[in-house]
Amino acid sequence: MNITHTKIVTVPVSDQDRAKTFYVDTLGFEVLVDQQAGPMRWLQVAPKGAQTSFTLASGQPGLTPGTARGIILETTDLDGDCAQLAEAGVDVEGPADRPWGREATVIDPDGNRLVLAAPAPVRR
Repeated sequence: MNITHTKIVTVPVSDQDRAKTFYVDTLGFEVLVDQQAGPMRWLQVAPKGAQTSFTLASGQPGLTPGTARGIILETTDLDGDCAQLAEAGVDVEGPADRPWGREATVIDPDGNRLVLAAPAPVRR
């Protein structure tokens, strides 16, 4: 196998403009692609410099807005980011210490749950 990394994660949303505002203006992601492809709009965003990006998909069969789980985003300032997001009106659960590290859950406008995690402690 020659797989090198995850390229795109699909996040189902109900309103691409509202999702774009959240992911770009609130989380600080960059827009990589925002174009109409026939009846479908391809909206792809990513944290600055990341190899993996998100496509914010709307109206796709089998994709229900608000069902994304298990997406983990690493931050170098978990407490600061959580405070800033909460101040901006974002639903934030945590942060909390877990056996595997410190994390919080952030809920986007559709109910998709993103985990913000501090860098994992070095284990020996």
